[in-house]
Amino acid sequence: MELRVLNYFLAVAREQNISAAAQALHISQPALSTQLRTLEEDLGKQLLIRGTKGSRKVILTDEGMILRKRAEEILSLVQKTQDEISGSDETIVGDVYIGTGETDIVRMFARAAKKLQADHPDIHYHISSGNAQYVLEYLDKGLIDFGLLLSNEDPLKYESLPIPVQDTWGVLMRRDSPLAAKDSITPQDLWDQPLIISHQKGDDNYLAQWMKRDVDSLNVVATYNLVFNASLLVDEGLGYALCFDKLINTENTSLCFRPFSPRLEAYGHIVWKKYQVFSKAAQAFLDCLKEMLTDPRQDSGQAP
Repeated sequence: MELRVLNYFLAVAREQNISAAAQALHISQPALSTQLRTLEEDLGKQLLIRGTKGSRKVILTDEGMILRKRAEEILSLVQKTQDEISGSDETIVGDVYIGTGETDIVRMFARAAKKLQADHPDIHYHISSGNAQYVLEYLDKGLIDFGLLLSNEDPLKYESLPIPVQDTWGVLMRRDSPLAAKDSITPQDLWDQPLIISHQKGDDNYLAQWMKRDVDSLNVVATYNLVFNASLLVDEGLGYALCFDKLINTENTSLCFRPFSPRLEAYGHIVWKKYQVFSKAAQAFLDCLKEMLTDPRQDSGQAP
């Protein structure tokens, strides 16, 4: 399976039309059709459903959708590898890929990038968001250099760097909500309230311990993956969102945040694959993070 053919296949999947894909690739339609048929024969599976008369739209089969996902990952990894190898020996250039969930700890990445920018302006950063499962999957496939997780992972498989900064759990609510009059929120305050909770894997058990109730016994009216979306549900009066502080700016809005009582905090870990061979750019970024963590003034964004 050639990389060139994978590019052809992705062009067809993107355009949903063989003629349009051929034009974008600057090859003839018969040549493209031949390459696609050969690809299907090699894999022994139909990848595309060609349009019937009156329609030129191409639809991916289930196998075609699997190939599209894998082809995107393969070509992304190839490009990443080429960029790392072709970098200059004299200067540090390249890309740093980071996977993370929604957390204020991402500010530390921004501070490290800013600190490196003066000496290494040709390092570029790519941050993608997802849950812990997403981050670990992309780490394992080599599509990202680092992951930011709020849980410990297998030390036999991953190296990690603890972050001495915590996220604070609490409740995002409307300012006119009954609970907004309180300075902090107890488990009992939430037992009978309509709740909006994260569907991040592992959060259920974490919150259940604090709530002293099984999540299934609570009045969960919605779940979220992005806190911004949860904030819209809260603003419309659907319920109370359980989330981290500092992710939604509540100043001069109809929303407010109240921390849990007793306090519940989560600590982050920067994680990478064991025995990982980093590009010069990724290694410089990791070294900068380590340096910041040994100097509390730099960690807090203060000048040395």
